[in-house]
Amino acid sequence: MPLTDTKVRALYGRAQKGESVGKEADGGGLNLQSGKYWRLSYRFNGRQKTLALGVYPAVSLKAARLARDKAKELLAQGIDPSEKKKQDKEEALRLEREAACTFEAVAREWFEKKTRQLTPSYRRQILSRLENHLFPFIAQKPFSTLKPADILKAVRVTEVRGSIEQAHRLCQLAGKVCRYARLAGYAEFDIASGLTEALASIPQVKHRATLTDPAQVGALMRALDEYAGDLSIKYAMRILPYVFVRSQELRGAEWDEFDFDKELWSIPAGRMKMKRPHVVPLSRQVVKLLQELREWTGHGRLVFPSPFSATRCISNMGLLNALRRMGYGKGEMSIHGFRGMASTLLNESGKYRHDVIEAQLAHGEKNAVRAAYNHAEYLPERRAMMQDWADMLDAMRADGRENSAPKA
Repeated sequence: MPLTDTKVRALYGRAQKGESVGKEADGGGLNLQSGKYWRLSYRFNGRQKTLALGVYPAVSLKAARLARDKAKELLAQGIDPSEKKKQDKEEALRLEREAACTFEAVAREWFEKKTRQLTPSYRRQILSRLENHLFPFIAQKPFSTLKPADILKAVRVTEVRGSIEQAHRLCQLAGKVCRYARLAGYAEFDIASGLTEALASIPQVKHRATLTDPAQVGALMRALDEYAGDLSIKYAMRILPYVFVRSQELRGAEWDEFDFDKELWSIPAGRMKMKRPHVVPLSRQVVKLLQELREWTGHGRLVFPSPFSATRCISNMGLLNALRRMGYGKGEMSIHGFRGMASTLLNESGKYRHDVIEAQLAHGEKNAVRAAYNHAEYLPERRAMMQDWADMLDAMRADGRENSAPKA
């Protein structure tokens, strides 16, 4: 006799009280075990099998019968209901994993694994590009449904603002995430490949403002000599033209990085843009300036402490403000322009190989073996070049003084 709702409730109640309840049949292979477990007994390919259909009362008698009937339909089609249930479960898990594998999730995983060697400031810049320009549009898009058009649509928001170069950078960044997704097994293809071709071409690069005319360089050197601001700022500005380094590399300098006997400054990897240690040969002029400054700041850790805190270095804005107070406008000279000035004039002199100049500028070398080789092999040439450059700067400074002196 088929089960009724009343009987099923009674069996369930007895089981809840701890009574032993056996198996009660409903018909068509459906039965209720232990007062709550719905099971379907059936044969497939000559084998007796059992399919779990749920637990009472979450699955009612009516729902259990519907599940039995669907299983019977599958059997009529030659499909094993147990295998179908297993496949459906695996497919649901796959879809769940795909839904969780969003662009943001993969991008953050890529960021944590692939940017550790970069400086903190460069990492912040990359994360900012993701969070402010890509995540607002495609963060929750699963890679299984993400299309090139989705990325392009996000990037075009930046492009239409006129930030063409930034739009290209965003495409390249999305490309790194997509390539990582493919290699990590989250995506089958790199869907960002070739996307930059759909963007407007990058306008001709306008380099950061710098001076390369010897007379103007001489005037700048004299202006640096005459600057009367904060002591740390004053000496940092006077040393900057001689050493080719970036602002953050100079500002954060510590006294124990300098070997005055060997006339070398060893900058640790943590303060370099490419996270590689860098050596700067010190010219006689730089050694003299540092020895002067050591009388004032040598008691502390930092070479250029902030006027507001001995535990913090001077800021880039402090250097820039000093340059502006000397009368150099934004389009005329920049802090980064000191590197461009040295690179341009030394390359134009023809006295030193381009590779030697690039090594001293600490421009990234893609080949790690070659980078290590250059670090050791070029040092003697770099020593000579740095002293020669310092003498060139002094000569340009002196030429201006001589030309401006009153004639007898």
